Amino acid sequence: MLWLMVVGSAVIGLVLAGAALRTQAHRLPMARLVFTTGVSGALLGVFVTRTALGDPGVATTLVGAVAVSVALLSLLLRPERLRHSAPA
Repeated sequence: MLWLMVVGSAVIGLVLAGAALRTQAHRLPMARLVFTTGVSGALLGVFVTRTALGDPGVATTLVGAVAVSVALLSLLLRPERLRHSAPA
């Protein structure tokens, strides 16, 4: 059962990183870092969820993986540049 959670969280991390790159590519660093952070965050989420809740089941553990992965990916976002118009 643990292998299912590990592989599932890695896939979830890749999917979340790909979605972040597709929607926010102009605000993220290089793709390799984004994919690594997505997978690492999901694996960390599985570890934290299992440590905090014991053995809550596959679905709950994967929800924890999604939460931590999204939180870590959000830390990579750079602020949007404000476009200043020419003075009138």
